[in-house]
Amino acid sequence: MRSARRRAREFALQGLYQWQLTGHDVAAIEAQLHEVTGFDKADRELFAALLRGAIHDAPLLREMLAPHLDRRIEELSPVERAILLLATFELAHHPETPYRVVLNEAIELAKGYGGTEGHRYVNGVLDKVAVQIRPLETARVAAPGR
Repeated sequence: MRSARRRAREFALQGLYQWQLTGHDVAAIEAQLHEVTGFDKADRELFAALLRGAIHDAPLLREMLAPHLDRRIEELSPVERAILLLATFELAHHPETPYRVVLNEAIELAKGYGGTEGHRYVNGVLDKVAVQIRPLETARVAAPGR
């Protein structure tokens, strides 16, 4: 059974995907997603924060991701690009969520919605982004005995 927070991330991913393909504004996307079956079981506050934040900060998030990609961000699939934007936003703006949880959730989204090996790519990129955004937290996890 999926948690309310996982559902929030799934709906935020759907919203980011829709935004990339249609260019609709965030209010229209939110209104449409609120009507989807199962939305009532999502953490609405997290959903809104992730969707609005990732769309608002998309140019900055793309800049943060660029050094860790093996191609231009526009060349990624829309699903993988949306997952990377979403997870990078969460890493940067939701320090209360452990980085390993953010990475795991992104990998699960990539397995469920992305291409066959997309989750491996997402994992590799986000490992590097996490070190950049949360250097102290990632260092503590890498060297727990110190």
